[in-house]
Amino acid sequence: MCTSISLKTKDHYFGRTLDLEYSYDQKVIITPRNYIFDFRQVDSITNHYAIIGIGIVSENYPLYFDATNEKGLSVAGLNFPYYTDYKHIETGKDNITPFELIPWLLSQCSSVNEAQEKLENANIVNVKFSDEYPLSPLHWLISDKEKSIVVECVREGLNIYENKVGVLTNNPPFSLQMFNLNNYMNVTREEPTNRFSDNVDLYMYSRGMGGIGLPGDLSSQSRFVRATFAKLNSVCGFEENESVSQFFHILDTVSQTRGSARVGDKFEITDYYSCCNTDKGIYYYKTYENSQISAVYLFDENLDEKELVEYNLIKKQQINFQN
Repeated sequence: MCTSISLKTKDHYFGRTLDLEYSYDQKVIITPRNYIFDFRQVDSITNHYAIIGIGIVSENYPLYFDATNEKGLSVAGLNFPYYTDYKHIETGKDNITPFELIPWLLSQCSSVNEAQEKLENANIVNVKFSDEYPLSPLHWLISDKEKSIVVECVREGLNIYENKVGVLTNNPPFSLQMFNLNNYMNVTREEPTNRFSDNVDLYMYSRGMGGIGLPGDLSSQSRFVRATFAKLNSVCGFEENESVSQFFHILDTVSQTRGSARVGDKFEITDYYSCCNTDKGIYYYKTYENSQISAVYLFDENLDEKELVEYNLIKKQQINFQN
């Protein structure tokens, strides 16, 4: 299970958690402008926007979990089981596989509006990458500094929602996640007052009691509420370090601790956290094993090359000894 958010301070930031009981041994991947994107059903793209994100490379193809292009457009794919319904190939449509959607959009779109135009003729098809990497049921958060949308391929067709909160988790569908927020309209960051009854003297015995009612479990619906509350009430300055730190603190409100959610004989954990400054092209991350923030700078690479660039995630805990 996963959580993705879009946050704007002075710059725009986009990132996610990847929560699983195993690791794909993912890496930071940079796709330069002249890497050739070969797609299964639509024309190849030979020159395009450069892209940075986390994912895996198989058969020299970047399978991104989340990514941002040099223009600041970002996309993250999150698990969406039971509801996803990929389609058969349809003549006259842009037939895109789920694993191609992120590079197809980021290679040629500079904004959410451009991505929406591309999606008007898109048909997300039931084609797997390989036997090793079968289809994953996904929905997507797409963001730039001005706007976010959610894309869900369900039985009824391709649904595109404007996402005014800039948050996405997993099930249920996004429209139901937003409706569920109605149940928490009394939750506040302010000090609560006694509205229970005038006949009883009630007092605030602890700070933070305005947040009583926020769900604390690890389900996707509860994480959506908690992440949305933390993000929409976030107070942050404009300095880069402060913004990045705040972004990771918001993600920390939905992190998964080993031992809290059993999956068979394993436990789900937050395998990695990401935060990309989409204006500057700086991709920050930390992992479950290493809480120190690491970063890769897109524009330090030669972006006019043809070959993928990969950086292994620094997973061993980094500790700064002061004496």
